[in-house]
Amino acid sequence: MSALDAIRSRRSWSKVTDVAPTHAELLPLVSAAGRVADHSGLRPWRLIELRGADRERLGHAIAEAEGRDAPSTKPLRAPLLIAIVTSPQPSEKVPEWEQDAVAAGVAHTLSLLLDEAGWGVMWRTGHFVRSAPVARLHGLVGSERLLGWLYVGGKPEGARSGHRDAVDARHRLGRLPQSAGD
Repeated sequence: MSALDAIRSRRSWSKVTDVAPTHAELLPLVSAAGRVADHSGLRPWRLIELRGADRERLGHAIAEAEGRDAPSTKPLRAPLLIAIVTSPQPSEKVPEWEQDAVAAGVAHTLSLLLDEAGWGVMWRTGHFVRSAPVARLHGLVGSERLLGWLYVGGKPEGARSGHRDAVDARHRLGRLPQSAGD
């Protein structure tokens, strides 16, 4: 399958089965995803696997962030959550927003690679992503920020993924406006 075919066929899977790739299966995918464009090669990102009881701990942190007593069941929607952390590095050349873009690029590329490998994936966020209890749980330090989680599991047999209409590129790709003197 070509990269174009993989991207065109990618869909978000809001419901997945209880199977997930192993740590060993993730390693080559993460390595490949880390090849995104990265000005100065700063690698301003890291990923955190959440499986089993880790997902329950996240449910408690989300509840604390939302001021609720009962833990959130959202993290239990998939057997594997991969937290995407932007971890800005000191740089005079590369601003933080560009480093955040690298982390987002890694996450999106990883989601494509997981999808191509046969796994159902959905990138999820929420207002609690930037909360102190959720940051503490993930061990964020300094200027690190959580961008969200890739929810990963098996694609249910016979189920269809979410559908998104194709983008009409004619409305998104343009040229510089002509200046008044041209």
